[in-house]
Amino acid sequence: MEKILDRFLRYVAVDTQSDPQSESQPSAAKELDLLRILRDELLAMGVEASLDEYGYVMASIPSNCGKDVPAIGFIAHVDTSPDASGCGIKPQIIENYDGSEIPLKGVDGLSLKVSDFPELLNYKGQTIITTDGTTLLGADDKAGVAEIMDAVQYIVSHPEFRHGPIKIGFTPDEEIGRGVVKFDVSKFGADYAYTMDGGAVGELEYENFNAAAADVHIQGRNIHPGYAKGKMLNAILIGMELNDLLPREQRPELTCGYEGFYHIISFNGTVEEATFSYIIRDHDMELYEQKKAFMEKCVAQINEKYGEGVATVKIKHQYYNMRKVVEPHIHIVEKAQRAMEMEGIVPDVKPIRGGTDGANLSYMGLPCPNIFAGGHNFHGKMEFVPLESMEKASRVILNILKLFAE
Repeated sequence: MEKILDRFLRYVAVDTQSDPQSESQPSAAKELDLLRILRDELLAMGVEASLDEYGYVMASIPSNCGKDVPAIGFIAHVDTSPDASGCGIKPQIIENYDGSEIPLKGVDGLSLKVSDFPELLNYKGQTIITTDGTTLLGADDKAGVAEIMDAVQYIVSHPEFRHGPIKIGFTPDEEIGRGVVKFDVSKFGADYAYTMDGGAVGELEYENFNAAAADVHIQGRNIHPGYAKGKMLNAILIGMELNDLLPREQRPELTCGYEGFYHIISFNGTVEEATFSYIIRDHDMELYEQKKAFMEKCVAQINEKYGEGVATVKIKHQYYNMRKVVEPHIHIVEKAQRAMEMEGIVPDVKPIRGGTDGANLSYMGLPCPNIFAGGHNFHGKMEFVPLESMEKASRVILNILKLFAE
């Protein structure tokens, strides 16, 4: 049986970065490289599995418990974030971590410091996998992929393990908000499911942000600077002025818990024209709608000052808070809590300050809370995951299946 560490290292070696500029499904053909590997590994283990044209791997393991119990699904995404390179990942493996600073080899002076990341001390004595400082690691969500595959390997190798119907799903493009756009819930066949896409050990989430993307376009007027007085409209400066109209205290670096935010994620422009891209987030639906309306109000204010059409905004909804549709099935959250307690884990039930495929799946008729995958500092060079956290997540999957089969 392959160890979960070796499996994880194989998966992160495959570049699967999704592409937000692409209109295809999946957004990047290279995502299919890992999806094919996963399909073939499932087939090699004797599991019925398929890969469709949209990049969805779906697999099924029949019940062996002799009872009429719900079909339970486990889902993870294979793509990595566009926020940092996912190519040529060279993980560092720190065994028996002693609580000290972890230098990252790729960049002089870059390191994981306890002063910056005090949660490192929770993993003293464990094996920590980090980046080398030049790429992200890909624990989001290849840790989840490895955990599910590790659990499948255990199940097929231990026929005495009793369980109901099991459904396995691997998806592309979660990081760009399109992970389950064409996911066929009825074909998948699960009654309930869990995404293995959370953070630290114990995390369990059935609430997430309501989410939208906003692209603000500023049309300036470029005049020779020597003759610009009263004529030039500098699109860069006008965009900065609009950004300053947004409440400073509602930036992600100044918020936590249930607090929402406006987050500028990119800027591209010249004096003539500029684009400012934002994401808008809030757990509360009313506050979410207010944030979108306020963004439009800021655009109107700019136009009132500089002229109609100088600023335009396109706001695109991305996903809703899944609490509304999961809470009527709260027993699936309680099962996950009990499954963690069986491993000596204290469940940490809290809202996701982000989103998962499970949010959209829940609104598509498949209630789908989110369980920890074990990683920290996703989407950047400081990402790391403890090996023991992945091992615990795999056992939690098995415990959930046991509880449903009882």
